[in-house]
Formats: sequence, C-alpha cells, structure tokens
Amino acid sequence: MKIISASRRTDIPAFYTRWFLGRIREGYGEWINPFGGQVYRVSLRPEDCLGIVFWTRYPVPLLPHLRSLAGQGYRFCFQFTLNGYSSPLETHNPRPDRALDAFRRLADEISPELVFWRYDPIILSEGTPRSYHLKKFEGLARALEGSTARCYFSFVSLYGKTQRNLRGAGVAFRQPSLEERQNLLRELRDLAAARRITLYSCCEDDLVGAGVEKAHCVDSQVFLALRPELKADLKPRPTRAECGCIESVDIGAYDSCVFGCAYCYATSSRIAALSRFHAHDPGSPAITAKSGQIIHNSTD
Repeated sequence: MKIISASRRTDIPAFYTRWFLGRIREGYGEWINPFGGQVYRVSLRPEDCLGIVFWTRYPVPLLPHLRSLAGQGYRFCFQFTLNGYSSPLETHNPRPDRALDAFRRLADEISPELVFWRYDPIILSEGTPRSYHLKKFEGLARALEGSTARCYFSFVSLYGKTQRNLRGAGVAFRQPSLEERQNLLRELRDLAAARRITLYSCCEDDLVGAGVEKAHCVDSQVFLALRPELKADLKPRPTRAECGCIESVDIGAYDSCVFGCAYCYATSSRIAALSRFHAHDPGSPAITAKSGQIIHNSTD
C-alpha cells in the first residue's frame, strides 16, 4: 500500500480535481520524472492506497467529493497553506476571507485533526518584517482556532529559482540569522498556543524544542491512526535535509500551479504554469503530457 501525495508540486484540489477524480475512477495515475522524463504508474485503487495527503491553498472544488472518497475507503488529510501575503508575493491566490472560509468548511467536513495549517514560507523582507508576521499570524491563528491543532512553518529556502522570482517581483528579501528566526518563532509559538495550536518546524531542526515540534508533513502517526487495522511498515523517506516525512508517491507536476506565488520552488514562472495548465487534458493519466515510456508499476 502506498501513501499518495497530491501534491507538493502543484495544487491538485484547486486546479485538477476533475483530473484526480478521473484517475480515481480509472484506478491508477501516472507521474513524470521532472528530471529524466520517465513515466511511472501508481495504483489509486482504495485497497492499494494507505492514504492521501492533499496539499492545497483552496480545496473548494474537491470538497463536494470527500464523502464519496471516504465511502469508497480512501483515507486522507490536508496540508493547507494560508499565509495571507499580498502582491507581489501572492498575485492570484483566493482572498484571505475566502481561504479562511474554505479552511473552516474543510475542518467541519473531515475533522480539525486532519487539516494542518501551513504558514509557509516565512519571508522577511522590507514589506514583510517581523512586525508584519506577528500581526498576520495572530489574525490567522485567531480565525483558525478550533479548525486545526497544528501549524507547519519554515523560513523561505532561497533556491536559485526562488531568488530569481523574488527579485523579478521586486521583493527586497533577506536571510535572517538563527537568533532572529528563534526570537520570532518564540513569539509565534505563544500566539499559536493561545489558540490551542502547536507549531511544527519543517526541515529546520535548529528551531525544534521549547514547544515547537519537528514536522513530519507526511506523518506515519497520522496514517496509522487513520488505518488502525493495518500494521504497515512506514519507512522514512526525506525529500531534503532535515525532512521528517515517510515514503509517499507524488502524482503532481512542476510548473502547473497558476496561483503565481513569487516564492514557489515548484514553479519557474506563472507563464510556464499557465501554458501547462491550458494544455492539460483532464482525461490524461498524468497531469502533463507523456514524455516517455512507463518503466515502473508501483503495484508490482
């Protein structure tokens, strides 16, 4: 049985729900290696899916289908990113009030214990200094009280693509020191605790401790609780340094999310994402067009 990640690379609930539901009906999906172009197939039959992690900023298109998915035997949780940045950091995201409403509706539908808030990434810049984050975070935590028990965070990873896009958007960002990050985090931790929310540090172990937990965004404990009848061997499979995730199969594709966040590591440009989005065929086994032969079937 596999855990399906849907998806770190793109927002499947927001933009590709029709495609995803088609793959569920067909019982399989395909994903393309973004580096070599090989095509991999994975079973999406309920008996082969230990669980699904949905990564999203706006799950509304998927909401009406969750009860049906659960009735078919699928188990799932959500990583819901909600930062509330304005332009130029976020240019085409849903308004914060709409995103908050969607978050609360989702929590009411499946349980606050299965909807995890991502205040991620934290960007310190001229437009988003420490005072900005304290005010923004407090407002969001207040609005989400009772709808989640966890908040996952990280400070922005300045990959070459990310730096280029931030500079192109005119964002005067900077890399904070460890002391600065720790000081801000202590204040965010207290704001979260006042709303019965625990902070989880994603890929930044130097920030773990004193009320801040290490993040396991694809979490063995979550899925073992969802599948108490199983005694699955859930192996660690970090995606980068200090990642705490267990093994999962990501069925998404890079350069296919059109929200246009300037800090996104999975999108080189919104123009490239729009091109792929408009070329997308909801009936295709993969989100993007095939570019090779299937060389592995994960159910074998």
